[in-house]
Amino acid sequence: MISVYQLKSRFQNLLRPLVTRLYERGVTANQVTLAACGLSLLVALTVALLAGHAWIFLLIPLWMFLRMALNAMDGMLAREFGQQSKLGAYLNELTDVIADSALYLPFALLPGVMPALVVLVVLLAVISEYAGVLGVMVGASRRYDGPMGKSDRALCFGVFGAGVASGLLPLSWLDPLLVLLALLLVLTIVNRVRQGLAEQKEQTAG
Repeated sequence: MISVYQLKSRFQNLLRPLVTRLYERGVTANQVTLAACGLSLLVALTVALLAGHAWIFLLIPLWMFLRMALNAMDGMLAREFGQQSKLGAYLNELTDVIADSALYLPFALLPGVMPALVVLVVLLAVISEYAGVLGVMVGASRRYDGPMGKSDRALCFGVFGAGVASGLLPLSWLDPLLVLLALLLVLTIVNRVRQGLAEQKEQTAG
């Protein structure tokens, strides 16, 4: 199924000159990973503390875009400059889940939004990433199947943040949209499990 993740390679091509300069200055992939997570937590805390002011939610889409660039850059540093490591693999998966969860949770503080729905989406997002990682455990690849992968969720919450900040997205719409996200996340989990099992079966047959 089509996912924003599939556009990642084009985005990486735009970032390659900057990544090369970072490498030349001694910046490592793990440093970028940790910096992105730390800044995500800071942005999430800022939005949570000032959630009574709708404009603060504009920080979500602005940071989501910058974070997407940082996430692409740490991967490029690791793959293209020989910085891949087992620690880096752990950091990449763990920090993404931590940062995503932190950035989504402030939406639970908006008036009229059911906090339980936000928490449900966060939990399903964590499970979907776990399902993706489990592909490796059964002998398949790390699964990134959609329709609601990590990049897709970032896009959705970025749009939510911009809509809330601008007043163009009525807060009464957020609950139905969160329900839709939850359903798409369930489908994503199912797809990742099915595709992981199918890939493992093909490898075994081959």
